[in-house]
Amino acid sequence: MDYIKRDKNKKLKEDLIKILIFLLVFLIFILGYIVYQDIQISNENISNENIEIKRTYQTIDEMQEKNKTVTEMISDLNNCVVGISKIENKGNSIFSNENITNLGLGTGVIVEKSGYILTNAHVSGEKYSKCYVTLVDGKTYEGQVVWSNVDIDMSIVKINQKNLQEAKLGNSDNIKVGETVYAIGNPIGYEFRRTVTAGIISALNRTIKFEEENKEIYMEDLIQTDATINPGNSGGPLINIDGEVIGINGVKITSAEGISFAIPINSVKSVIDSFKNNGKFDEPSLGVFAFDNSVLGYINENLRFTEGIYIESINKNSAAEIAGLKKGDIILTIDDKVLKRMCDLRCYIYTKKPGDKVILKVQRNYREIEIEATLKRKI
Repeated sequence: MDYIKRDKNKKLKEDLIKILIFLLVFLIFILGYIVYQDIQISNENISNENIEIKRTYQTIDEMQEKNKTVTEMISDLNNCVVGISKIENKGNSIFSNENITNLGLGTGVIVEKSGYILTNAHVSGEKYSKCYVTLVDGKTYEGQVVWSNVDIDMSIVKINQKNLQEAKLGNSDNIKVGETVYAIGNPIGYEFRRTVTAGIISALNRTIKFEEENKEIYMEDLIQTDATINPGNSGGPLINIDGEVIGINGVKITSAEGISFAIPINSVKSVIDSFKNNGKFDEPSLGVFAFDNSVLGYINENLRFTEGIYIESINKNSAAEIAGLKKGDIILTIDDKVLKRMCDLRCYIYTKKPGDKVILKVQRNYREIEIEATLKRKI
């Protein structure tokens, strides 16, 4: 009996040892699996960190490439920017650090390789007048004002030079608030010629009122920007990130910082194209001074209209007077083109020629009538 009892105890011990061994092996397996998973997770984290580092390096590279592109773009456009003065300097360049005020220094941009330069009317002077243009190489040439419109403060100057580098023109109808823009000009003299400032488009279709020679002046459809400009920047280009001219800098609000205005390039594209293709521009004219509802507060607070442009005055013997238009008429359409701003009317008329007929849909005393007008040549 003792023999059987000892045999059973021995078997129990062996079974217990087997169980312990199994549990030990199982525990080792579990620990090994846990360690393996930790290693895999660590490797994965390291891999992800490398990806993030790589992505960071790519972002820096992209930024550097973008900065390089902007730098090259501005450097290239600088060749198209000129200095303009009403007084011929005795030196080799009007970019002189002497008598800057007397020189009346301003800026312009070459828009056609045979010597057509776009600037402000207040920089160049009236049509047929003379001014002096200095190119990027420092040489000064006599220029003639071949077109000027004081209502929109724009003009074109011609110099007798060929194979000039011309600026690329953009589409000012497509720009949006918040876009990055750059202004190039000659703010205060020789040391600061072709100064570049950056900003954003702050607002569109702005209307401003100011007085000049005891006369109230209204400028409409302006681009507002916070790019810094000074008096010498007048006539210089406002460009987008693609290096395209979208406006011409012209007005700065001196009573506030970071508020400047530019005239949209689309308002004169037809004029530029005419000079490019024909060497001249016979300006057609309807002969009205009109404004849209954005100017209501300036003119008459009691006026209310949502569409069209309101005729404030009509030039004597103009196409408008001959056609029978009257003060107080609201022009709704021209040749079925809906008018929302004075710029819409002006830009459309600039695509026409003197002698062309246009059909105007006019609201008069709450009635709509059609009037045919024959455009006259503006002298």
